[in-house]
Amino acid sequence: MAADFLVELGTEELPPKALKTLMNAFANGIKDGCQKSGLAFAAVEAYASPRRLTAVIRALEAETPRKQQTVWGPPAKIAFDGDGNPSKAAEAFAKKNGLSVSDLATENDGKADKLVCRVETGGERAISLLPNIVEASLNALPIPKRMRWGASRTEFVRPVHWLVMLYGNEIVDASILGLTASRETRGHRFHYNQVLEVENADDYLKKLPEIAYVEVDFTKRQQLIREQVSTEAEKVGGVAVIGDDLLDEVTALVEWPVALTGRFEDRFLEVPAEALISSMKEHQKYFHVVASDGKLMPYFITVANIVSTDPQQVIDGNERVIRPRLADAAFFFETDKKTSLSQFRERLKPIVFQAQLGSIFDKTERVKSLAAYIAEQTGADSTKAQRAAELCKSDLVSDMVGEFDKMQGLAGYYYALNDGEDESVAKAMYEQYLPKFAGDKLPETETGTIIALADRIDTLSGIFGIGQKPTGSKDPFALRRASLGVLRLLVEKELALDLRELLTVAAQQHGSNIKDVEETVETAFNYMVERFRAWYEEESINGAVFQAVQAKNLSQPLDINKRVHAVNSFTQLAEAEALAAANKRVSNILAKLDSEPATEINQGLLQEPAEQALANAINDIAKVVEPLFASRDYSAGLAQLAALRQPIDTFFDDVMVMADDEALKNNRIALLATLRNLFLEVADISLLAPAKQ
Repeated sequence: MAADFLVELGTEELPPKALKTLMNAFANGIKDGCQKSGLAFAAVEAYASPRRLTAVIRALEAETPRKQQTVWGPPAKIAFDGDGNPSKAAEAFAKKNGLSVSDLATENDGKADKLVCRVETGGERAISLLPNIVEASLNALPIPKRMRWGASRTEFVRPVHWLVMLYGNEIVDASILGLTASRETRGHRFHYNQVLEVENADDYLKKLPEIAYVEVDFTKRQQLIREQVSTEAEKVGGVAVIGDDLLDEVTALVEWPVALTGRFEDRFLEVPAEALISSMKEHQKYFHVVASDGKLMPYFITVANIVSTDPQQVIDGNERVIRPRLADAAFFFETDKKTSLSQFRERLKPIVFQAQLGSIFDKTERVKSLAAYIAEQTGADSTKAQRAAELCKSDLVSDMVGEFDKMQGLAGYYYALNDGEDESVAKAMYEQYLPKFAGDKLPETETGTIIALADRIDTLSGIFGIGQKPTGSKDPFALRRASLGVLRLLVEKELALDLRELLTVAAQQHGSNIKDVEETVETAFNYMVERFRAWYEEESINGAVFQAVQAKNLSQPLDINKRVHAVNSFTQLAEAEALAAANKRVSNILAKLDSEPATEINQGLLQEPAEQALANAINDIAKVVEPLFASRDYSAGLAQLAALRQPIDTFFDDVMVMADDEALKNNRIALLATLRNLFLEVADISLLAPAKQ
């Protein structure tokens, strides 16, 4: 026998940004509880609206499976004394299993005669297990801080008001969070503010939208909002921009969505679109509308939670709310434009970047010097790079950024253009923050790339220099993200810059604030290069590949990346495993030497055909791969070296390296050293050899 199980917890309005997470966690918690209890079911469905968390378990078995279990007890010689009377061990075993001693049998378990009994397990009723399962799921919800209400000691994310728990058509006898389960749910707060009785899960899912004005299915409600918003935008000749985060949040704010279009004055379009969008999206949860060319249109779309008899009043109300917000943005923009970024920069002097590292103004000075160095190394325009570095943090003290923090960088871009700065300098104001997250776009301009690099490297060298490297989950200066940003910029922008040198120059800029420049550079460098390991793991590149490259102690990320991908390609070749093993063998031989092997091979001492063939093969391939390695075409070079497998295998089969003749031995060792050095031009291939079991 099986039936559908329905549980709904009715609450005050739940946190919209957390609703989707709470919904899934609640359903998954019940699912896990059923599985741990041994209750079989067909499927789990999660539902939620602003005032309820709901889960439906389809075809939940009425009881746990019944099984007969063999339970072994103490050995018979311990269970009974010489007269055949039961010992305390036998009595304890019988009591533990709910039997009398006379019900116990003696059998051999393959090792000895022991007491044994057959116990039937399972058969626990679902309706008895479900209250604890639901309560455990609620207690495990990811709620950072629970609240109390009234005189109750009950705690939850929001006050709770009703509880529905039905197994099939039967009410589950349960009391959770101070509520007694029933079949009475509630409708929409305004359209159906009353009790609604439901018979079972399907009746619940049918009645709520048809009678109570509640679309409890999060996905359906979300799709409905998407369709309504898109239709509204089409009515005004535009396209609605529907971001996933905003869509999730709006879906969590309404039970019966109705999309409405409002308008704002055209004059506000003179304000940077990003500021208007931020105000509409962050503060009012509106969707903005763009024209076919991507430009912002003077419309917004709001999603109401009621079907109004006079929707124009709802629209007018929203227009009255958004107007002063946009007016503030316009005022800040016009006011800020009266002050140049250079003047704003002076206001950075009293603002502390970090107590031991000075002000934000001091930081821009350091970034300026580092940007000049990077520009010199890359052949970029140093004048533009230094100017961008001077101004890069100026907008932090503008009114616009003070009100709309997400305008940081973007405000600087618009103000730089207003000041007549070069286009690339202006773009660097926002490009300095790219990439903001994993997978984010990189700066387009050369100047922006330089500032993005210099800013991050200054922070990394400074914070490591004062001993505040990240520990565990604590990373207040986002050094992990900064490290990955630097690596991405150097690799994807193909900048052949030495990371150690960059960190050294940056650390020196901090002067006496950093006591040990060398230690700071090494600590920061090792930390940053370690980010490469995680990078390659995400690309499914074996850790041994990165280890083989890093064994060369390289410090140019672009070069490291090329080598890693070349070695990874090499590992896919049929010859790779044998060549790695051969390199490992050669490495072990060379490691046992008391002195460095000879650098020259004496051709006259090559007696065996196999060693002559290997020497000739090395000589021929060296001429081919040397120009490839010089041009950093490591993949092509390693592919050529794969041809050495056959002569290497033959050499080890036919030639005794450690010959009695000292001259022959040393010459053969020199041959192997030459071979190994050829591979070491790219990486330590021996590290690719699997460890011996």
